[in-house]
Formats: sequence, C-alpha cells, structure tokens
Amino acid sequence: MIRFYFHPTPNPAKIALFLEETGLSYEVVPVDTSKGEQHAPAFRAINPNGKVPAIVDTDGPGGREARVFDSTAILLYLARKTGKLLGEPEDRPELLSWLLFIASGLGPFSGQSVHFQFAAPEGNDYAVNRYRREAERHYQVLNDHLEGRNFIAGDSYTIADISAWGWLDRASRVRKSVDDPLAPFPHLKRLFETVDARPAVARARAVAKDHSFKKVNDEETKRALFPSNYPPAA
Repeated sequence: MIRFYFHPTPNPAKIALFLEETGLSYEVVPVDTSKGEQHAPAFRAINPNGKVPAIVDTDGPGGREARVFDSTAILLYLARKTGKLLGEPEDRPELLSWLLFIASGLGPFSGQSVHFQFAAPEGNDYAVNRYRREAERHYQVLNDHLEGRNFIAGDSYTIADISAWGWLDRASRVRKSVDDPLAPFPHLKRLFETVDARPAVARARAVAKDHSFKKVNDEETKRALFPSNYPPAA
C-alpha cells in the first residue's frame, strides 16, 4: 500500500497521475499546505523539507516500510517498483536527462514565475521578468527537442512526460495574461494535449476532490507557504 501525501498542486499531481496510470493501490493523506500542515512534526518525519508530495510505501524494499519525498524521486522509485513508464533500457540515459531537466529547470522556474506574478508584493519587475523568461526558455528547449517526436524520451509515454505535464498544466499561470500560453510552443502543446487526453488524467484530477482544502490567501497562508519570509519566533 502507498500512503500518498497530497495537496492539489503541480508536483503532487504528477504522482496522482502515475498512480492512476499504473493502478497501484494507494491511500490519499491530504496535507493542507495553506494551513501549514506540511510543517507538523509527523509530516516532517516523512519529508524533512516540509513539502508535498511524499509517499510511504508499506511494502518497500525487503518488505520494509520506505519513505520517499520529492516528485522526481517518487516517480523514479515507483517506476522501478512497478517496472512501468520507464521506456526501453536504451532510452534511460535520455529519460534521466530530461527528467532532471524538468526537475531542476522547467519546474522550479515555472514555480517562481507563478510566485512573483501572483504571490509576491508588487514592485518586483526584475524577478517577474527573470523567472517568466527563464520558464519560457525551458519551454522552448523542450519544444525544440519534441519536433518530430511523440514523447520526450524514446517512442513511448514515460515518467518524463508525466513530470512535464504536471507543470504544463499551469502554463496559464506561468505565462499570465496570455490567452493560449502554449501556442508559441506547438510541439510542447501537442505533448501536453496528448497526455491530458489520457483517461488516467481525469482520475488524477479527481484525487481528494472531496477534501476541503483552504483557499483563502490570508496571513496564515502566507506564513505557511513562505516561512522564510518571516523571522523565526523568539
């Protein structure tokens, strides 16, 4: 059984999609990051970095319980556990390269682009420009790679495509005020639409829909999501 610590944001969405694609048995454990539940000692014992997603595999290697945190690590762990969505062995170097490109580039720059356009105080024009342009540059790199290809690594759908989908799903926030944010990147748009049309996506989007996550962006939320902006308590 997989215990899946979840909040409806891009990185947990990737894991939800993998779980739905593969049919692994899992239990959702909602973590309301706007309330600061990711900072609770019980959750920090699972992910010391206080971020979602995280999983606990009650049937880990050697039959031992295993914790895994960070969406890329979880995708790799579950793909190896199931033997699914890893592509062909000869494609693994390419798969790892693009998976880490997304983990270290497209994902973080997309996240910072969203942050400075929607969450940061006004007057950060340099940061808005920096992160949005870098996110767009990563889009272009991946778009160019996808010309003449159906998927990111090899000829089949893999965890690299799942990882990209998680953040491309938020392109309208990454590229704020653009009607069709993926239009300048037609190969990337095609990949996103291909993945987004898969039946498992609808099931992944429904994960924890019955849980009432906090939606009010008040002072508690800001302190929970951006604790480094605040001095530690005396």
